[in-house]
Parts: sequence; structure tokens; C-alpha cells
Amino acid sequence: MAFCRLVLLAIGVCCLTKTSNGDDLVLALEDEFKTFNLSLWKHELTLSGGGNWEFEAYLNNRSNSYVRDGVLYIKPTLLEDQIGLANVKDGFDMNIWGGSPADLCTQNEFYGCERTSGAGGNYLNPIKSARLRTAESFNFKYGKVEVKAKAPKGDWLWPAIWMLPRHQQYGMWPTSGEIDIMESRGNPPSYPPGGYNSFGSTLHWGIDYFHEFFSKTHATKTGTDLTADFHVYGLIWNETYIGTYFDDESNVVLSVPINQSFWSMTGLKSPPWDNPWVGAGNNAPFDQEFYLVINLACGGTVGYFPDGNGKPWSDTSPHAVNEFYDAKAQWYSTWEGESSALQIESVKVWVYPSISTVNGHPIKTEFVRDPATTGPHYSN
Repeated sequence: MAFCRLVLLAIGVCCLTKTSNGDDLVLALEDEFKTFNLSLWKHELTLSGGGNWEFEAYLNNRSNSYVRDGVLYIKPTLLEDQIGLANVKDGFDMNIWGGSPADLCTQNEFYGCERTSGAGGNYLNPIKSARLRTAESFNFKYGKVEVKAKAPKGDWLWPAIWMLPRHQQYGMWPTSGEIDIMESRGNPPSYPPGGYNSFGSTLHWGIDYFHEFFSKTHATKTGTDLTADFHVYGLIWNETYIGTYFDDESNVVLSVPINQSFWSMTGLKSPPWDNPWVGAGNNAPFDQEFYLVINLACGGTVGYFPDGNGKPWSDTSPHAVNEFYDAKAQWYSTWEGESSALQIESVKVWVYPSISTVNGHPIKTEFVRDPATTGPHYSN
């Protein structure tokens, strides 16, 4: 059962670990997926395609997201298996607005709550998948994250373990930041942009959508079959450093020492540009609470799968989703049941007693765990 601890007892009494720089951390969240705790993990319900015109519909059902034997599976399936191929292609209204708090559509942007097949000449999102978040249950500032996961195998699959800001303190994306701990592709290692033998870690930030500087804070790890076994994808995040690692803290992937402001890193001048983080510390926008996101996407038209190299659709095509799905015979054979699922064995978050916050509260010197609480619980 998932639970959350906010603790700072005597050394040796609570669960402590060390960061690479020697600071003590306290275990605040641990989920080993003995059950599927939906008070902690909320499903995003949307057809919006992640803002990238991806080809999946994010839904809440136990075909696409489920727990078995201590593992969370996020597994892609075909929408046609539910509504039929003819309805995927034309004349079917897919309405996921919802009517109760648990099933309300979570993002209407990009026609995310209702689409009709054939409108604009395009099919419905032909893939069903899941995207889980802790935005309503667990937000934190500064600490260490470890997600033990096995990546999916299957062409054009896009698994991600990442974080978004609880409040858009500095403005809309990317001004308030994004932390990508792991993004990969389900394509084989021979795929030139990188397949399931590689993953990337990225900080997204910038003054607006058109001035985003993720390339300054991006790194890739290559050389391991990420689908063969479970691996730890880790993050260390504090006031002076943000970095990711693979399996062990010594195996660093992304390293971003905070020795200047992110505004300085843009190279822009004011005027004419405005500094959205003026008055904040050097680590802004990464000085606010963030929440966890775990999802499995498919395709898209923003260049994560560059045109060419056997890709059956074009990013510039107005009917990219049709081109993708019309080539099902080419890629679907590479999806093999649960081997094509993103599998999560555990999620752990540690926090700093002196500088962290969780759900807007500072870390206290005591904690109370209510045995009746199935979700995060804290004492303030």
C-alpha cells in the first residue's frame, strides 16, 4: 500500500539516506505497488495528445493501467478493439467530459475532451494508454527521487518519468519549469535517434514557448537495454544542484550545478526581453513544489521521432495520425503484450528536513502516520 511519511526523528530511527554531497535526506514517499492507490495516483483523462499531437488517448481503465505482483503496468492498446475500426476512422463522437469528480476530463486543450472521427479528415486517437500524476496528492520542493522501472519495447512508444510545477509561479510552460528524469523510445537500438538502449534527462525552462533553452540542460545515457530488467532512474534536486543518475548516484546522467541564474544562462538582455524570474534565487524556476508524472505516449509531431528512418508519418502532415495508423502492419508486430508496457516496481521520494516542503508545508520534527490513511498523510 502506498503511503507518505513526513519525518525527522532521531538518526537511525527513521529511514535516512545520504545524497552524494553528504546531506541527510528523509524518506517522504514510498510506493511499492502492493495495491493500485488511486488516492495517490490520479489518471489524466484527455485526448489532447500531450500537447505534442501524440496518437494516444489517456484513459482510466484496467486494460491500460493496473498493478499485479508488486508492479504497476502502463500498457498501450488499440482503440479499435473497443469501438471498432470503422468508428476510429469516421463518424464516432468520443466524449470524455465526464460527470463525476473522479472521471472529469483533465485537459480540454487541443480538443482534449471531445473529438469526432473524420473531423478535419483525421482518425480518433487510435491508441489507448495512461498518464498518472500526483498533483492532487503529493507535491514537494527539493529532495531525491528514485523510480525503479522497466522500459517498454515497441516502435514509436514514448515512456516518460518526469515532474511539473504545482503552481505556475512564473507563468505558463516553460517559464515555470519541467524536470524530465527519463524519456526514451520503444524502437530498437538500431533506430538512429536512439531506441530502448538509451534515454534522456532534461530540464525545460525559458521565458516563453518560443524561447526555450532545454538544450543547455539535456543529457543522454546510451548502452543498456532498458527493457531487459528494472533500472533505477534517479534525481537529486536542491538549491545548488539538479542532476539525474542511472542505477546509482555515481552514474551521473545530467548534472546542472546552480552557479548562475537561469536568466543568465539564456544569454538574453533586458530590455527588450523581460526576466520572468526577477527577484528570485539563481535556481528559479526550480525553487517551487513539483509533482510526479508517469506516462506512456505514442508518436507525435514535435520531432521526438524525427522524420525519416522508417517513420510512417510526417510531422508536417495535417493527417499524421492517419499515416501512423494506416501503417499498423509495419509497427504493431513490434508491440508484444506486457513487453510493450512501461513497468514500475517502486517510486521513492526523500526530502531535506531543513529546506524542503511537501504540499505547501515545511518538514517538521515529528510525524504521525494514521493507519487508516491509504494515501499521503502528514502532520504539521
